Amino acid sequence: MNPIRHFVAAALVTGASMAAFAQDVVVDTKQGEIPYVIDSRGVVARSGTGLCWRTGYWTPALAEQVKDTNGKPLACSCDPEVIAKEKCEAPKPAPAAKAAPQPVSNKVKLSADTLFDFDKATLRPEGKRKLDELAAQIKNINVEVILAVGHADRIGSDAYNQKLSERRAEAVKKYLVSKGVPMNRIYTEGKGEKMPVTGNKCDKIKERKALIACLQPDRRVEVEVIGTK
Repeated sequence: MNPIRHFVAAALVTGASMAAFAQDVVVDTKQGEIPYVIDSRGVVARSGTGLCWRTGYWTPALAEQVKDTNGKPLACSCDPEVIAKEKCEAPKPAPAAKAAPQPVSNKVKLSADTLFDFDKATLRPEGKRKLDELAAQIKNINVEVILAVGHADRIGSDAYNQKLSERRAEAVKKYLVSKGVPMNRIYTEGKGEKMPVTGNKCDKIKERKALIACLQPDRRVEVEVIGTK
């Protein structure tokens, strides 16, 4: 499993959709370990809310050390709270120097949610249909990064639900790979029970069967595909 930065879902998405992206942050890949997920062009992958996706190598020091193609620390664009403001001032250009060319592309984002039965990491038939639709759309773009983030409801221990959410994300990855999606483009992460979408609407339900039914939306995997046309 590759630990990456979490995509915060504002609401449960019921099908595939497209959305605009924030301004690209381009990385010089010759700098060694890169603290953020990047695509084949060196562009930092962002979530639907504009957050940069961290890799397992991320540290505040590395985010400050690694620069974008304009010579600015990646932390300035991705994690400004961990770096001094003065370090993010634009460097003075050398005389007659030309700015590095920015990649030009038609950015595409697709997303879909799949739901799971209680205490299960097996895809439901309707979840497979959604992933089939997503896989069909993927064939029309140049895939750069696919992010699959698993979630669990609050019933059970934190440790158990963390493992369950990871297994759910891996189940989605395995299914997409079976549909011809490149395995090395898919990153998975489990968030356990930490990111419920049901809020407090189930708090007053005491009967276990009814509570399980109410918490169904929390048993999910959120999938985001980043690519270009």
